[in-house]
Order: sequence, then C-alpha cells, then structure tokens
Amino acid sequence: MAALSIHTKDLTKKYSGKTIFKNISFELSSGDSAVIVGRNGSGKSTLMKIIAGIISPSSGTMSFMNNGNKVEFHDVKRKLGFVSPYLNLYDELSAIENLRLFSGLKSDSAAGDEGLVSLLELTGLADRRNDEVKTYSSGMKQKLKIAFAMLNEPELLMLDEPRSNLDKSGIETMERIAEMQKGKGILIIATNDEDDLKLCSKRINIEEHK
Repeated sequence: MAALSIHTKDLTKKYSGKTIFKNISFELSSGDSAVIVGRNGSGKSTLMKIIAGIISPSSGTMSFMNNGNKVEFHDVKRKLGFVSPYLNLYDELSAIENLRLFSGLKSDSAAGDEGLVSLLELTGLADRRNDEVKTYSSGMKQKLKIAFAMLNEPELLMLDEPRSNLDKSGIETMERIAEMQKGKGILIIATNDEDDLKLCSKRINIEEHK
C-alpha cells in the first residue's frame, strides 16, 4: 500500500447520550501529517482510537484507499503503528520478548531478532533488551512503545501524547521518527505540545466540533 489515504466524513462519538465530538471530516494521503488538538478530556484520544479501529464512531464514515481502490481495515492494521499511554506492555517479559510477541500478532510470521534489535537501537534500548520490562522507567516504556509502533514499517503512524515521560534524547528520537514517517506515509499526532504542532502540516481542532 504505497499510496495509502484516509477518508472520513462526519465522524461523531457519543457516550451515554453525551456528544464528545461531532461531524469531523478530513482526508489524509501518503506524505500528509496532521495534529489533533483540544483541551484535556476533549476527545483527542477517542478520535485516535476510532482511526486506529479500536472503537467505532457513533455515526459517520471512515474508509482507507490505496491508489483509488478501497482497502479493508484488516489489511490496513498490519501497516498501522500506534503509540499511546493506554496501550499495555507485558511487564514480566523482556523488551525483545515483547517485540517478538507483537511482531507475530501484526504479521503472519514474527520478525527476526536482528530487525527487532535494530528497533531497540533506534530507541536507545538495545543494551536493556533482555531485561524484564517491569524494571524499566516510565520513559523507557514509552521508548519501547515507539519501537512497537515501528514494527512492519507502518504506512500510518499514530502518536498519542508522544512526549510523555521522555527525556531529551527520547524526544529527539521521537521527532526523528516523525520526520522519517512524513517521507513515506501518513503521520497523525494527538497533542497540545507546541513542539509537536510544528511537526505537522494540518490541524484537526476537536473544540470546533462540539
């Protein structure tokens, strides 16, 4: 899917009769980058979950296209990378074991350790790859989530509050990965951080859809 695009129309989400947001429409193609902004609790993460297929909208439509042809979501999700605070790691497993597990879930066959170690090198965790994740700091766990998101070279990379708990080197790594993604696919970031806003060319403001 070298030319992936996302098409949404009038996405609306309600919980217990309360409207979180309504009528959000946008289109993104390979090479595009968008930031989702809004105050805390406004629905940024909810919209990210809808795009990632974790939850469904209350109404509205979303579709994925490849060179003008519709792509089913089960094919898209194999090329989707997602970093978020609410995704859990297996604390009793090491970093490399976590990556092996998630790699097997994302594709028909797990990636080889050489590729997994390269991802850990990219995120600065290679020296701790055999340590149980329960020994990791919150910043190291965030770096590991970024490594997860890069499995299978995602064509759609989604980052929900990506700077959470990262130190300076971790932030630099995240920004470098974001810039790389813009050259080969679609990047979506949910954030209110001013530095993250500079990484994206388009903006989706949740506050305008209440």
